[in-house]
Amino acid sequence: MDRSNDAHTGSVTRECQHRRKKLEGRGYWGTKAEYILTVMGAIIGPGNVWRFPYLCYRNGGGVFFIPYVLFILTCGVPLFFLETAIGQYTNQGGITCWTHICPLFKGMGYASHLIIAFSGTSYIIIIAWAFFYMFSSFTADLPWATCGNYWNTDSCLDFSHPNDSRTIISRVNTTLPVVEFWKHRVLKVSNGIEEIGSLRWELVLCLILSWIICYFCVWKGIKSTGKAAYFTATFPYFMLFILLIRGVTLPGAWDGIIYYVYPDISRLSDPQVWMDAGTQIFFSYAIGFGFLTSLGSYNRYHNDCYRDSFYLCLLNSATSVVAGFAIFSVLGFMTYEQGVDISEVAESGPGLAFIVYPRAVAMMPMPQVWSVCFFIMIILLGLDSQFVGLECLMTSLVDLFPNYLRQGCRRELALLSICSICCLLGLSLVTEGGMYLLQLLDHHVCSGTTLLILSFCQSVSIGWVYGADRFYGNIADMIGYRPFPFMKYCWTYITPFMCFGTFIFSIIKYSPLKFSNTYIYPLWANILGWFIACVSLSLIPLFVLYKIIQGEGTLRQRFSLHCQPVDNLHIQQNCLPPTGTSGSTVNTEVNPLCKTEEVTEHK
Repeated sequence: MDRSNDAHTGSVTRECQHRRKKLEGRGYWGTKAEYILTVMGAIIGPGNVWRFPYLCYRNGGGVFFIPYVLFILTCGVPLFFLETAIGQYTNQGGITCWTHICPLFKGMGYASHLIIAFSGTSYIIIIAWAFFYMFSSFTADLPWATCGNYWNTDSCLDFSHPNDSRTIISRVNTTLPVVEFWKHRVLKVSNGIEEIGSLRWELVLCLILSWIICYFCVWKGIKSTGKAAYFTATFPYFMLFILLIRGVTLPGAWDGIIYYVYPDISRLSDPQVWMDAGTQIFFSYAIGFGFLTSLGSYNRYHNDCYRDSFYLCLLNSATSVVAGFAIFSVLGFMTYEQGVDISEVAESGPGLAFIVYPRAVAMMPMPQVWSVCFFIMIILLGLDSQFVGLECLMTSLVDLFPNYLRQGCRRELALLSICSICCLLGLSLVTEGGMYLLQLLDHHVCSGTTLLILSFCQSVSIGWVYGADRFYGNIADMIGYRPFPFMKYCWTYITPFMCFGTFIFSIIKYSPLKFSNTYIYPLWANILGWFIACVSLSLIPLFVLYKIIQGEGTLRQRFSLHCQPVDNLHIQQNCLPPTGTSGSTVNTEVNPLCKTEEVTEHK
């Protein structure tokens, strides 16, 4: 009996020594602040600045907060916590974590990372636009503040010249110079997706610059990512506060704010309102991408990820709400200035950031200085999410091939290859028809249906296959207490129901994609979008089939085998003694995964 115990102890010791070397090579966050700021950067981006305010206005104003808060409580916070806890518990990225938890669903990791690659290729175009605007700000007069430039049309209305007869007689069928700068100078947008047109070389150079910056933010792993987040995650809040103060002091601002928050109760019966609220939560919280799992994997084992998740979700939604006040105060001013209804100036998509905010900074003293600061804010908001996505990809690649990629400069060369390929693919998005392609990718691949299905699969895999009670025990072992049971019921019942219900609504209410509410995408373009979305999602069932075919025994035995977690995962997590908040060592009693763990702390 003693010999068997000695043998078991020796095998565990050897496993711990191997695990210790592996974890030391992988790394942890330098400080808790680095983790918090990096996650802030990942989940708070330009989408908070324009997407949430527009959806709130379009879906009944203040009444939109009802389904929005409901989705936060039933889907947003539970799934945010779930993904973070999986990464922290397994100490693995978004692909290999499923090998340890539930190997049959490893295809979810590959699917989410393919979506990251698509979204990274398209999302960085926003940063390229921001660089273009920032460089254009270094002029005596902001080019979007006045008419008379070579890209302006005869219908351009310049309020800097009050004697203009159109200003006095009629403002109908006129456009602001900031709108014409966006459409005719920056995008030089074509008549449709059928007309790709030529490359916009100025945007190409801005795109290359964006990828170079992203590369050097990520090339040293979390050491460089965490340090960069100290500035990139905090400066945007300073600028947002400045824009909010300026916005509410403009004439007509309060009319815009009333449009933003005025509740239209009748809209609650519209399924589109609920669908928009759900997809906004998944998109804004970066749920389903694997970001949270990869970033959480660099946490210490006993970090309180439950508390972190709650506060980060609260911060994300609060940022969206405050950005709404900032943007609609300026929209109110623009309607006051033009004498038209707000629906004519409240555009969806990037137009809110690249039309409304530039108009606001043009009204400030020393507008060139504020313009540069504002577009630096947009660049930083975009860079945060972009380099976190790259870090997520690299984390998973290094976890898949640790012996190869942790030698010499191989990690840096692999990152360089990924950046170069994505940059080349992104060239199609900086053509004259690139805006149409960008919206097609964003609508079909990078948000909406794909994230709903991934979130549904995550909830089912943890709630029903791995076991919600088992995972709750694992979490209690990590953080030292059992979270509120509502989370467990969300993973098992409520979240899958909400995801599936929202998906059904999206199918019932499906309509062809439109650009600026005027151009309807042709059938072949919608089919292309759905095909790209299905390519990523198909990896989930294909990997299930692959694992079942490769297994041995009956179908039931194969399925049961590939649903089992790694036997020694729990032992591995306790190889390195963690440090408590007071500097003392936390000792955890190790029990089998299938039982409820009892956590004790000795100081």
